[in-house]
Amino acid sequence: MSTSLSEILTGVSSLREQFESQTKDVSSSERLEELRIKYLGRKGDIANFFNLMGNLSAEERPRLGEALNLLKNHVQTSLDELTRSMAAKKTDDGYIDLTLPGTYQQEVGYTNPLLQIMEEVKEIFTGMGFTVETGPEVESEYYNFEALNVPADHPARDLQDTFYLSNGLLLRTHTSPVQVRTMEKRQPPIRIIAPGRCFRKDTPDATHSPIFHQVEGLVVDKGISFAHMKGTLLAFGRKLLGDKLRVRFHPSFYPFTEPSADYDFSCVFCDGKGCRICKNSGWIEISGCGMVDPAVFGYVNYDYEIYTGFAWGMGVERIAMMKYQVDDIRHFYENDMRFLMQF
Repeated sequence: MSTSLSEILTGVSSLREQFESQTKDVSSSERLEELRIKYLGRKGDIANFFNLMGNLSAEERPRLGEALNLLKNHVQTSLDELTRSMAAKKTDDGYIDLTLPGTYQQEVGYTNPLLQIMEEVKEIFTGMGFTVETGPEVESEYYNFEALNVPADHPARDLQDTFYLSNGLLLRTHTSPVQVRTMEKRQPPIRIIAPGRCFRKDTPDATHSPIFHQVEGLVVDKGISFAHMKGTLLAFGRKLLGDKLRVRFHPSFYPFTEPSADYDFSCVFCDGKGCRICKNSGWIEISGCGMVDPAVFGYVNYDYEIYTGFAWGMGVERIAMMKYQVDDIRHFYENDMRFLMQF
């Protein structure tokens, strides 16, 4: 075969004319397949022209490449149109057109309620000006513990609670490491939530699972106080569970916040009057919160004399159980269609 560019381009033009001639009277799908292999196969006519690229200069190759790609696209489009027209003709003759959508209406799938709640939580907080941040599920001890002011002898680092891997890695026990990673990259003001999966060595039962979902939040700026946190959680809770919701706080301890608190939502099942679900207390415990400990700011080089912040967490499963009145956390993970169809 000639190797000068002008002669090769003449050959490409002739190949196109040959293709046009051979597709005029195609009457069977077998013949269409023969033409597809002849022109578009790995060892077909167009591929042979591509093999001549090495004989051309760097300036000439783009011209040949453009011509061959145009021819290749033309051949593919023409063969597709012939396939559709032949299928339509078979339909007119009483055959089934396999390219048409079926008449059977497939059943629509169902979204797991945990994902529904996760999306609703993200929508509420982004509407309040928060951004969504994510991080790795396989974490280092530094981000999961040390940078959050959790000392080596703290019970949370016990082997009975954490899934440890090799090389100092572990499956994260909360999404708080995302807060540290974000503060390392950005300067205040910061207003983020960190949703995601977490892992702990819990024995599965009606209220515990070794795999669970959390949404943690962080706000850092000048003049941030505990009152800001209370207002944020109250606004979120009422948006998610209704305007009558109340929030209460009681003292607690967490290494990464000081002061720390646990917070409860008023029971949505009995409006705080007391029932079996809230154990007649009128309240359902949600999670922990508090003002960011200045020691944590030290790990990310924030000046704690200028900035303050608050952080909180919440279990997505617990929120979903409240909103949908689910009494066993295992229902979320069993993929029982009878359960999922309710949502």
